[in-house]
Amino acid sequence: MKRIRLTSIVFALLALFFSMQAQSAAQSTGAITGGKLSEHPDWFKESFLDIAADVDEAAESGKHVILFMHLNGCPYCYKMAEENFKNAPYTDFIKENFDVIAINIKGDREIAFDENTTVSEKELASMLKVRYTPTVIFLDNENKQVARVNGYRSVPAFKQVLDYVQEKAYATTTLAAFIADRQQPATYTFREHSQFQNLTNLHQITDKPLAVIFEDSGCDACDALHDGHFSNPEINEVLKNFTVVRLDALSSDPIVDTEGSSTTPKAFAEKLGLTYRPGIVLFDQGKEIWRIDGLLYTFHFTEVLRYVGERHYQQYPDNFYDYLDVKTNEILNSGKDIDLSK
Repeated sequence: MKRIRLTSIVFALLALFFSMQAQSAAQSTGAITGGKLSEHPDWFKESFLDIAADVDEAAESGKHVILFMHLNGCPYCYKMAEENFKNAPYTDFIKENFDVIAINIKGDREIAFDENTTVSEKELASMLKVRYTPTVIFLDNENKQVARVNGYRSVPAFKQVLDYVQEKAYATTTLAAFIADRQQPATYTFREHSQFQNLTNLHQITDKPLAVIFEDSGCDACDALHDGHFSNPEINEVLKNFTVVRLDALSSDPIVDTEGSSTTPKAFAEKLGLTYRPGIVLFDQGKEIWRIDGLLYTFHFTEVLRYVGERHYQQYPDNFYDYLDVKTNEILNSGKDIDLSK
């Protein structure tokens, strides 16, 4: 009897030990924080998700359709919904000139995009090559994409895109050229960084990946880049993997681009279709690998730089997010938290 009781006690202690070990492991796993949910404005269109029909209906009222491609918990989507749609100084302008349809890039609702294409929300996001959320896609009255914003834009910068579409300037010029020609008042004085190199021949840079940073005097987010990411020791360490060149996106000075063509910084930015300042385009061996053309908080900004600078793209060539999933799990399993909102 004593032996049975002793055996029972041993098993009970072992069960308690393994339970405590499991709890300890669970407690040591990091967490993702910083996600934010925003309620979309009640004036967003309650669409039956027949996009061609939505386009026809908008055209009858002289409007364009906006597809607001978002993700639940996305802090950038929250910021854009709150600042650029719900509480912008031009909210009435959007309501008068656009029908806005929200589409969840992980959603399963069925969408009839045109007479030949019926897909789920997430399949549409893949078809449209959505890389960042929010992605804002503008459609004309023929259901063709005429402008696109990848990621958050500041309130003034987003108004430039709205004007471009509302004025139908897409019929005669590109968004990049439109923005360059309607340059904002000078608000930014170019700032230096210890890793900026004054190089004009980008074609000769082959030993390391190349980061080309496009700024201009009207950039309303460039000071924040320098005060934030470019003052972060971890990011500056990752930047050492690159040759870093800063260009004035409005300059007509001669340079040689990554393909060996004689050009100017202004023409190079337009050739790349870059509409965001500060835009950062990441190259390796003369080929564009990825770009940062919207606001990114620290975690995503750092990992995009790692993806190219440490050449993880060679292991994950299809998509940055394949790498990011692995890196995220690695960080969480080490017990560290990830804050998406800073």
